[in-house]
Amino acid sequence: MTEPVRAYVEATGQRLQGDGCEVKTEDWGGVPVLVGYRSDFKLRWMATKLHLFTIAAPAALITASAVETFTNSALDYVLARKGQLRGLQNGVAVFPALVGTQIEPPASAWAQENQRVRFAALARPVVVDASTGTAACFRGNAALGFVFAAHLRRKLDTYFPAT
Repeated sequence: MTEPVRAYVEATGQRLQGDGCEVKTEDWGGVPVLVGYRSDFKLRWMATKLHLFTIAAPAALITASAVETFTNSALDYVLARKGQLRGLQNGVAVFPALVGTQIEPPASAWAQENQRVRFAALARPVVVDASTGTAACFRGNAALGFVFAAHLRRKLDTYFPAT
């Protein structure tokens, strides 16, 4: 892991902790992965609790395929952790972030395209260029999960500030 990548992941952990997230590092197949978690409940979300995970991992080369694979792995991970809480009054969201210094343009484009949705779960993939601090992700409104859109944008801006 290069120094810019290590520093960005570490700073992300600090931003997560500063926002009240539980933060830990896990081993995913020999790769240290930062995992942050928080849950929020709001009446304006139709009395729904949102379980939000942020998962950041270093990557030597970030391709669109790598982002898609990591996003699916992150969704599988959070659904396994919080799967019993999904349903009408509980939602699960994840920010799967790959952090590196070599990013193929289609990877950033794929991350910005839209959020990925499964039943009562959504992912907003993030591609971070640690050498510039640039974070590419979908920061818009989506038809599915629209009730959480503003909250997710605020959290993305806090954890992965646009530069």
